Amino acid sequence: MHNALSLDALRALDAIDRKGSFAAAAEALYKVPSALSYTIAKLEADLDVALFDRSKQKAQLTPAGQLLLDQGRALLHAANQLQNAVKQLDTGWETQFVIAKDSIVPNTPVLNVITQFLQLGKITQVRMTEEVMAGGWEALQTGRADIAVGLSGDFAKGQFTVLPMGEVEFVFAVAPHHQLAALDRIVSQEDVQQHTAVIVADSAIDAPKRSSGLFDTRQRVIVDNMQAKIAAQKQGLGIGFLPRHLISNELARGELIAKASSIPRDKLPLYLAWHKQSQGQALNWFSEHLMAVNWPQVFQPSTW
Repeated sequence: MHNALSLDALRALDAIDRKGSFAAAAEALYKVPSALSYTIAKLEADLDVALFDRSKQKAQLTPAGQLLLDQGRALLHAANQLQNAVKQLDTGWETQFVIAKDSIVPNTPVLNVITQFLQLGKITQVRMTEEVMAGGWEALQTGRADIAVGLSGDFAKGQFTVLPMGEVEFVFAVAPHHQLAALDRIVSQEDVQQHTAVIVADSAIDAPKRSSGLFDTRQRVIVDNMQAKIAAQKQGLGIGFLPRHLISNELARGELIAKASSIPRDKLPLYLAWHKQSQGQALNWFSEHLMAVNWPQVFQPSTW
């Protein structure tokens, strides 16, 4: 079946509407007016519909012409996007780039880097996903992500480029109305066993799941990310260790109380990593700019 529409015809229609006349549109498209008039006349004949009201002095679209223009501009935009994406891919820029961020890492520093990237004008679609513990490593191994921010724990040596970001300090925190808040001594293992703990679930799907900072308690409530854990503990739902840099405001406002605890909780080293075999201009750009972030300062108590 013959399709009357072509990108050239849609460009002609768009130019006439923007410039207000056939003559001005022809000049903008570097065509002679007769060629432009022929393009539109042929389009009208093929569609068997009038696109312009020729009773007016100025080129004025009919309702059918306006509908064709409105939807045709969407097609022109899509064609331009496709053309630019093909050119971009040929120069080594990925069409899509996925950043897996552990929920222990604040959003703001990563979003700031994405903002800088968008200013380059590339057509690469950037996606930021959230992972927890082993989920970040699995995202890299399975190709769900191109780069991972805030990884922890063991990793497959030799398979990834791994760079240190800094260490995160944890604090045992409870809501001010929680029973342990009024305890006037160091919180012991026996104390916490009587209460509910809030746990962040590992986001790994197939890889062995890890636990972080777990201790024996009467009951556990499992949430999907660190932000939900913080909210649950502020509400008094349970207890547990929280990253100090994510709750500094809550501690300052008294919404959470830091308690000395006899349960050991070491600082947690975090890493930035990507697959050694991966290539691409976006990967090169993001790895460089994410490493340029002052992560040790990010992991200090501050406002996010």
